[in-house]
Amino acid sequence: MTKPKFKRRSFLESVLATATAPLIVPASLFGQTAPSNRIAVGFIGVGSHGTHHNLKHYLRQPDARTVMVCDVDDRHLERAKQTVDRHYGDTGCATTKDFREVLARPDIDAVIVSTPDHWHTLISVLAVRAGKDVQCEKPTLTIEEGQILTREVNKHRRVFQTSTEDRAIPVYHRMAELVRNGRIGKLTKIEVILPKQPTVAGDPTPQPVPPELDYDMWLGPAPEAPYCKDRVHFHFRWIWDYSGGIICDWGTHLFDTAQWGNDTERSGPVEVDGKGTHWEGGLYDTVKDYDVTYRYANGVIMICKPGNPSLKFVGSDGWVGNTGWRGQLQASSDAILNSVIADNEVKLFTEPEGEHRNFLDCVKNRQAPYFPVDIGHRVSTVCHLANLSIRLGRPLLWDPAKERFRNDDEANRLRSRNMRRPWTLA
Repeated sequence: MTKPKFKRRSFLESVLATATAPLIVPASLFGQTAPSNRIAVGFIGVGSHGTHHNLKHYLRQPDARTVMVCDVDDRHLERAKQTVDRHYGDTGCATTKDFREVLARPDIDAVIVSTPDHWHTLISVLAVRAGKDVQCEKPTLTIEEGQILTREVNKHRRVFQTSTEDRAIPVYHRMAELVRNGRIGKLTKIEVILPKQPTVAGDPTPQPVPPELDYDMWLGPAPEAPYCKDRVHFHFRWIWDYSGGIICDWGTHLFDTAQWGNDTERSGPVEVDGKGTHWEGGLYDTVKDYDVTYRYANGVIMICKPGNPSLKFVGSDGWVGNTGWRGQLQASSDAILNSVIADNEVKLFTEPEGEHRNFLDCVKNRQAPYFPVDIGHRVSTVCHLANLSIRLGRPLLWDPAKERFRNDDEANRLRSRNMRRPWTLA
């Protein structure tokens, strides 16, 4: 395992001098294979999605060079290193189990964060403070974390992309543009269908920690808990300490297009009424069954239920939507379906080549990506509102301007969670 020579306790002091543009470092820092105009990237979290989706796409980008990979599991780490080295035809990719070693390298311009949700904000905040641009998987863990992340990204003037592919998927981009340009008349209702949950509740039996896993680092800011195989890696999604369940995992996809079409992507609903149940009798404890209704200040009602992931916008003059993830565009009439968006109408920003291409372009031109930090935070908030309403068992009134619940101290306390020491966002 290749490790930079520095003390972890002093890593922040070595990287506090932030820049407002990528370094575009000389080829000598890469070895002889890298041209001087390549952006140096480090990967933090190289599990299934981190390697098979994010790393795979970055290796295709001619203006990026992966120089370091990080993961708490040696198996993931070795697989990612082999993938990178095989692609470049050398052995230059460094590895570490501690993400702080990635942030401390002055030659790394940007980091790609593909960790479990409870690490997203903490790593991203430390990264922007260290002068790195960040592409981070969705969602945030809490409403307050999203507020902090937005503030820190803006304060340090870094490029931050909330990492999903939806805004580059033609069917969702087209759907939102049709709605924003009035093709279905006045929007009245949005129907969001998210996938169904797993069918088992997870085995909570404590087990020995595998030798290849740094379990304490995997837990990080989350509460102390005994290791068991159903707790880590993919299964974290169904455990409240690390995620927000299916509503956060998939809601940040489809709610984004819903907010995009409703022109509320920097705002949100004013009321949520969530009904549902939670997993019981096993390890998993996030929402299991759910039926959620949101109300927006513009009168639009949005409902969310489990099933085949789908999206539908209903207006005074028709509807547009699809059935199934990336399903074919459907509409109430051929006139809507085949409508042409004129040059003087609303054109929503997209990047047909995808999220990774968009992020790299923005690192170079210093423009906001197609899914910037504040919009990502607002979409995560929509998910958190549903979870909190279901958890409290009652409707909640939300003020999207102040980002607080109206006259509800109990709900407002749930906007944040404590971090396990020594981890902190202070």
